[in-house]
Amino acid sequence: MSDIDFRIYLVTSGSGQRTVDVAGEAAAAGAGLVQVRAKGLEARDLLALLIAVAERVDQVHPATRVLVDDRTDVAFAARLAGAPVHGVHLGQEDLSPAVAREMLGPDAVIGFTTGTLRLVQEANRFADVLSYVGAGPYRPTPTKNADRPPLGIEGFPPLVEASKVPVIAIGDVQTADVAELSETGIAGVAMIRQIMNAEDPGEVVRQGLRAWRG
Repeated sequence: MSDIDFRIYLVTSGSGQRTVDVAGEAAAAGAGLVQVRAKGLEARDLLALLIAVAERVDQVHPATRVLVDDRTDVAFAARLAGAPVHGVHLGQEDLSPAVAREMLGPDAVIGFTTGTLRLVQEANRFADVLSYVGAGPYRPTPTKNADRPPLGIEGFPPLVEASKVPVIAIGDVQTADVAELSETGIAGVAMIRQIMNAEDPGEVVRQGLRAWRG
């Protein structure tokens, strides 16, 4: 997984054409990963959205990896259909990362949600099948109720030290946070609202990449 650029990682919101368009603009600007997150969609609609995003991203920046949130089955179906979908991001209540690896194969990108030292240590059991872990929230965020206290800057170095795989910071991360976060040892930051709500999503990504100091 050494060729994955984790630095700026878009997690999408919404399920319409704007989601596809923003994903494409972010990828074209250099976002290394795009995760399609649409919690309310049924499997068939989520699959259609995932394929649409993946095809757009592949057109503008084939090196960007496209994942789907939670649904290993939908990632499998997309890959079976020949779509340029690379993997899945799993939560604590989803299928085991080991099962996802068996389903998606050795080349898939598999992420896993953590956010505390205990959860990182538990995730290390799957270090041979995980590509990265997400850790957050960095600060409180309305997009996901993690039931965990915010980590802040000081919360990441211990998690990075403990983790056997790259760590991605998530939780209302803004471009103004990127420089300081990048010095904690993390591999990248996941951003949602600032990119999805921007008039120029690509410029937000470029600002984040310029700010990265790691």
